[in-house]
This record gives sequence, C-alpha cells and structure tokens, in this order.
Amino acid sequence: MKTMRNLRALLPVVVLLTACSNPNGQSNAQSIPDMPQPTRRVPADVASMKQSFSPVVKKAAPAVVNVASRRVVQRRVDPFWDFFMGGGQGGSQVQGSLGSGAIVRADGVIITNHHNINGMSDITVQLADRREFPAVVLLDDPSADLAVLKIDTKGEKLPVMAIDDQEQLEVGDLVLAMGNPFGVGQTVTNGIVSALARTDVGAADFGSYIQTDAAINPGNSGGPLVDLDGDLVGINTFIISRSGSSSGVGFAIPARVVRQVVNAALGGGHSIVRPWLGVKGQPVNGEIAKSLGMTAPRGVLVAQIYPGSSAERAGLKEGDVILAIDGQAVNDEGGGAFAIGTHKVGDRVPMQILRNDREQTITVRADAAPETPPRDERTLSGNNPFNGATVLNLSPAVAQDLGVDPFAGRGALVSKIGPGYAGNWMRPGDFVRSINGRQINTVADLASAIAGRAGGWNITIERGGQLIQARF
Repeated sequence: MKTMRNLRALLPVVVLLTACSNPNGQSNAQSIPDMPQPTRRVPADVASMKQSFSPVVKKAAPAVVNVASRRVVQRRVDPFWDFFMGGGQGGSQVQGSLGSGAIVRADGVIITNHHNINGMSDITVQLADRREFPAVVLLDDPSADLAVLKIDTKGEKLPVMAIDDQEQLEVGDLVLAMGNPFGVGQTVTNGIVSALARTDVGAADFGSYIQTDAAINPGNSGGPLVDLDGDLVGINTFIISRSGSSSGVGFAIPARVVRQVVNAALGGGHSIVRPWLGVKGQPVNGEIAKSLGMTAPRGVLVAQIYPGSSAERAGLKEGDVILAIDGQAVNDEGGGAFAIGTHKVGDRVPMQILRNDREQTITVRADAAPETPPRDERTLSGNNPFNGATVLNLSPAVAQDLGVDPFAGRGALVSKIGPGYAGNWMRPGDFVRSINGRQINTVADLASAIAGRAGGWNITIERGGQLIQARF
C-alpha cells in the first residue's frame, strides 16, 4: 500500500529571541537555561515520518549510484604548433561524462540516461559505499533517453530501488531527487510534483515527463526521482534553465517507461519495439472546439491516417477527435504516441473519440510500426554528388527510430553524412526526390540513377518541407 496522501507535515516552531538595550546601556536579555536535545528515533507512524525525509533517504540512498563514462578521441596534429611548442599537441584526448543511476535488480542491473553513456566506450559505476565496477550496456534506448547497464557483482546481492507500479502520482506530491550534482557526491533535494504528462518540452522523441521543482543539476541526470515510500517514480533527465543550473523546472522520465525498458533488457532485448498508432493530427484549440460544438478544447483532431496502420484497422477516421487512450487524456500527438507506445505489442487498447458530436469508444490493437518498404541502407560512393551520404528507405519503423515524419512520403532519406562530396551540400534528414527528372522512391531507385553517370546532375531534394533544386 502506498502511504496516505495530504497528511499535514509537522513543522517545528521557531522562536526568535532578540537582545535589546535599555537607556542605561544594560541588557534586558535574560539567561536561557540549556534545553535538552531531542532524541532521534525511528518514526512510529506515517504522521511522525513526515517530520523528516531521513527514513526515505536511508531506504533509497544505498541503491543510488554514480555513472562515469569516457572515450578516447584522436586530436588533429598541427605540425607548426608542435614544432614551436615542443610537440605533444596532437595524439589522443579523453572525453568524459558524469551522471547518476539507480540499481533496480540485486544482481547489478542499473538504469540511467542514454545521454550519460552515448558514444562512450568505458563505463564505470560507483556504488554508495564507493566501490567501483566496470559496466556493460544491456540496452540503449535513445528515443526515451534511457539505458540499462549491468555490473558483475560476483554473486553479491546489492540494495535495490523498487520501480513504482501503482502510478498514483499526483500534482503536489512530495518527491526527492537523488544523484551526484556537479560531481560533489551523493546528494538529496526535495520538492513537489509540479505537473504531469509534459509532452511538449522537446527533450526526446518519446516522452511524457514528470515536472518537479526539486533541484536537479548537471550530474543528476539518470538519478532517481523518489516518492515518500522510497520507490523510483521517475528518472531525472533534463532541466529548463537560462543559467545551466536548477531554476525549479526539472523533468523526469516516468516509472512506466523505466519499467518497459528494464523489462525489455531483462528479456534479452537490445532495442525497444513500441506500438505505433499511425495518426497525424493537431491539438484542439478554442477555435476548433467551437467549430465542433465542444464545450472546451480537448483532444487531438485527426488530419491523416497512415494506410494499413493500427488506427485505420480500428476504424478511426479523418475528422475524429481522439480524447483519451486507455483512460489517459490525449491533447497532442506526443501524448497519443506515449499512451499507445507504453503498451506491449499485441495489446488491445480502448480509445475514446468524438465523432459527429457523439463520444464513443473503439478498440485499437497496439501493433509495431510497419517496415514497408523494407529497410535498405547504403553508403554511397563514386564520382557523384552523393559520395559519402548514407541513405535508407523511409518507412514508419525507420521514421519512428530516427524521429522523422512518417507521412513525408516515399523517398531515399539521408541518415548520415561521412567523408565525401555530399558533406558540401547535404544534411541528415534530407530526402532525395528526383535526379535528372527521374522520381526517386527508394534507395534502389537512387543507386540505379547514379550508376555509371559521369556528369550533368539536376537534383531535387526536400529539406524541412521545402524543395531545393541543385545542379552540378
């Protein structure tokens, strides 16, 4: 059972004694006898526990860890500088990252942020008792900014932080943020839940964040947001700040996403396959609500439905308004993607919609995004303007992985730019639409169009929704 909510905290009464002087310069202050010091004791009930966060910290802190990662990169050698400065300016350079994490299984399974370990080759976990262990990555999920690590405990059972499974968090609840801010050592800050289901803050491709005013600073990333039962209700991941330090607007990835990623890792998965709805829409504002006869703006107006998607098979239609998915209110595309994406593939999920002034419920099957056309990824070479570009077919599955619009149509999508001529004029995210008047729908079309051609290029690409003509 979760602890009772809305119990009033017992606050100590502080009396301020001020010494004043009389006209004769004599003090009116009287001596105060020594007061007996209170004896610390284990809280006997919930009400007395509210006097201090200490019992919660003692329960949770042993499962909080520091995550240090590094990589070695090669620095460019400058012969001129080396000649005059005695050398040593080139060679390798060590880059590092410092964050936090939480132990979620006694055999050494740890959850942290993806951005703490992204691109790093050497990861070290330091426990609360200062012991250090090398760690390996079991699963990395960039779209949710989470990563699951594993350390070899040689059979030792470590303290564990339970992942909240009640999902009863409410705005105004007290929470603790734990981690290693600025590398100073394990630290605890407290605050409240400021908001729930923040989907419009743009930190990752997949997310619906808990907002808190508990102080979160650099180094706290990956550390747990803890409720008063000592359970992990979120993973602290980013802040909004003009200074770079906490300004009371911090965000945490909710426990349901943490649980999904951990379960996938423990099941042997190396990536997350999330259900995809296949809908493009816009939030219902006041003007749209009025035109639809709604009493207040809510939901997402469906503008497009991807052919063959879960939404189409469920009978959703353009012009419908999605109000809720599985009882969770939906007010933008991100909220809908999150509500369906936290389910298992194959689940049948109720969706509440508004159609023709009437609310009704339909059932959507939570299916994975289709990979049609099939994934075909190639790095192009040769004497042509695409030399060095990596391209692949756009499908809903690829769009979900890369965070691009699956409704952009068929085409060869540029995913990476390596050494070569393409770096002079192309960017990741560009679509190749035509070459010398020939329409390009797939990577195979692109490869065929450039094969054996020596010169005279008239190319159309799409960038950010705008068509660009290039001639070589």
